[in-house]
Amino acid sequence: MRLDRPIGTLLLLWPTLWALWIAGEGRPDGWVVTVFVVGVFLMRSAGCVINDYADREFDPFVERTRNRPLAVGLVTPKEALLLFALLSLAAFLLVLTLNWLTVVLSFVGAALAASYPFMKRYTYLPQVYLGLAFGWAVPMAFAAETGAVPIVGWLLLIATVLWATAYDTIYAMVDRPDDLKIGVKSTAILFGDADRAIIAIIQLMLLAVLIIIGQRLALSGVYYAGVLAAALLMLYQQRLIKHRDGMQCMRAFRNNNWVGAVIFLGLLGHYLQA
Repeated sequence: MRLDRPIGTLLLLWPTLWALWIAGEGRPDGWVVTVFVVGVFLMRSAGCVINDYADREFDPFVERTRNRPLAVGLVTPKEALLLFALLSLAAFLLVLTLNWLTVVLSFVGAALAASYPFMKRYTYLPQVYLGLAFGWAVPMAFAAETGAVPIVGWLLLIATVLWATAYDTIYAMVDRPDDLKIGVKSTAILFGDADRAIIAIIQLMLLAVLIIIGQRLALSGVYYAGVLAAALLMLYQQRLIKHRDGMQCMRAFRNNNWVGAVIFLGLLGHYLQA
């Protein structure tokens, strides 16, 4: 469940909070927030479990993952599937307390989470698929708060997909040598020597979508200050990955927690002064 590595939970949580605060116009329903925060924890944990189950034959050959519980035999595949089922069931029971549209959307989210770990076998774009899986909480949050998913909700989903594609490509750069040996696909492999440039283009696209969202919602300068801070953090990440060193790429990946945080603080500041 990676309870010792909360970065994945945080990267899933931030877009969810963006969506909840926008959908609730700064005052989201307390129970809805509780359901989504707990749901983020449960589904990220479930995603880690099913990911390790899917990769149990690959992980022993990758430096970063060779000591995972399934890879070394501390946990059996059946135990992993049982844990995945229990975590998913707990999350679904929470969703059942929300409206019907959110429940319907949750089935799509569950399918994305369960199928994502297998994508690296068939496509060089598993990072994009991860973005969709992580971002699906965004339309669910709008549905839970408002009973519908407006255009800005889909724009925020696009922003989340772009963000996840960028940071997970940086993450995949760490494993690229091992992935090439065992035949696993990723955007880091697809982009090759153009990886840094393409990541920068994706980050610029993310910033553009965030600005469009701000314009559609007539958000104040506080929000744009958050977007500017995010842009500066992305510049820092580009500096970190300049030489494609594994440890520095991992630092750049983890730095995205602060990207999510400053965007949320910008939204929070806007609604507090409204």
